[in-house]
Amino acid sequence: MKSAGINQLNRYCEDIRTEIFSTVSECGGHLSSNLGAVELTVALHRVFDFPRDKIVFDVGHQCYTHKLLSGRANRFHTLRKEGGISGFPKRSESEYDCYDTGHAGTAVSAALGLAKARDLSGENHAVIALVGDGSFNNGLIYEALNSLRILNSHILIILNDNGMSISPTVGGTHDILSEIKRENSFQADDIAVFERYGLQYSGVYDGNNLEIILPALENAKALLEKGSVLLHVSTQKGHGYSFCENAPDRTHGVSPETGVEKKEYSSALGEELLRLAEKHNKIVAVTAAMTDSLGLRDFFNKFPDRSFDLGICEEHASVLCASMAAGGLKPYYAVYSTFLQRSFDEIIHDICGQNLPVTLCIDRAGVTGADGETHQGVFDLSYLSFIPNLTIAIPKDIGEFRAMLRMSAEFDSPLAIRYPRAGNEGSVESIEIGTFDVLHSTSSDIIIFAAGERCISLAAKVRKKLSACGMDFTVVNARFLKPLDERYLSTVREMFVVTLEDNVVCGGLGDAINRFYLNSGKTIKNFGIKDCFIPHGEANTLSEEYGLSAVALEAYIRKCYARG
Repeated sequence: MKSAGINQLNRYCEDIRTEIFSTVSECGGHLSSNLGAVELTVALHRVFDFPRDKIVFDVGHQCYTHKLLSGRANRFHTLRKEGGISGFPKRSESEYDCYDTGHAGTAVSAALGLAKARDLSGENHAVIALVGDGSFNNGLIYEALNSLRILNSHILIILNDNGMSISPTVGGTHDILSEIKRENSFQADDIAVFERYGLQYSGVYDGNNLEIILPALENAKALLEKGSVLLHVSTQKGHGYSFCENAPDRTHGVSPETGVEKKEYSSALGEELLRLAEKHNKIVAVTAAMTDSLGLRDFFNKFPDRSFDLGICEEHASVLCASMAAGGLKPYYAVYSTFLQRSFDEIIHDICGQNLPVTLCIDRAGVTGADGETHQGVFDLSYLSFIPNLTIAIPKDIGEFRAMLRMSAEFDSPLAIRYPRAGNEGSVESIEIGTFDVLHSTSSDIIIFAAGERCISLAAKVRKKLSACGMDFTVVNARFLKPLDERYLSTVREMFVVTLEDNVVCGGLGDAINRFYLNSGKTIKNFGIKDCFIPHGEANTLSEEYGLSAVALEAYIRKCYARG
């Protein structure tokens, strides 16, 4: 790498691009973002001395080339598989990964912290933040830039500008960057905003052309002696594969072929919300840079004036929903569980504190699998459960999810509906707030309260096996965490109570049932996700391993029978 000529480096890039494509095709992963960053990453490894120098990848969607160049090529075929290498930077995986990432907007803050640690330790090495233009919409970036002069340290920020996040980048920052790219001039007035933060601006350079990007990086490295640098690079998402270049949104994340066809909840959300919006003209849809993956494209096309993609700005999206609701609208905020965590304060103060009719459509809830620790949606029931005024619904299938959405149109308070990526359709006509649904009733002394499709399926699987041995138990669809169906709970005669939830045990359904039956004499067992961060792997396998085990549930039911 260090001594190779341009032609050899270009051949390396093609080999890397082929390896990324073939591996992601088999394992799944982030395809177009990594294809677009190959030349830029090769150039970085040529110019800088990793791991002595430090690089923080914002989000981490573009770190595959870095992994291939840093001693992990022989393990790259294990990408995103349990026990294999992560699809994101991981400090525990390699000394070349200096900081774990997975959510947008953190890289500049992290780079500043690493640089300050370097300065105070008397060390001398470069610290780099590689940030996409989608992340440059995130408010945390500007909090970090605001402290640049205060911290008085030198970092290199590389703005990898491809006009995309998961969806096309939108907003004022995007417009400014697009204008700079059109001008392609160091004299463009818009660069002044970056220079006022204390950055030396350099750009715009073609990040897919080694003959251009290599000297640009050498120059940026020299400028670091004087202060922090913003190197503005333009790349093409999906570069090298025409169908990725033409559809970078659809090839951002690629799933491995499983052979199992299930309907996605996001599709049902889009279909149902579209029908509701035709009847209710106050309904609006909000997303934070994930229009297509959350099923809202048809809604956005039909109701453009009632559709809002705000970029990677989850906190802003929550406050906007609250304020639109205060103004008389009916907002639906669609967001992944793992990203909703960023809006915790706004959910408390702005939405629930004012008791406003905002519906949170929480996708990818529960164990999600291959993206690992930063993307498992196993905390939402816990961090939402203690917020006053918030109703929390957990559908057992897509049919019940549709019914909850229909119910929500007339609901005049904050509502959270959490659901997994995919499931079975089912059919439910109507739902009463705060009611459980008895799916199977027996005369045994054991009752299971299961929240969500994965847990109800687990209960059904175990019941089917045990029924051959003459064992049975009652199964209840605990479809509301708040309010609990206390009327039904007070009628329960069974002495052995079991809870199942695709969420950490602490703070979720199990805790709520435990509190209700405190000092009742009932024997209660909670099954849920263990108190740890769940690594990458196949979702169902991880669920079994980290708390929702059919073997453990069966063993416990057998134990209850033996005691009874």
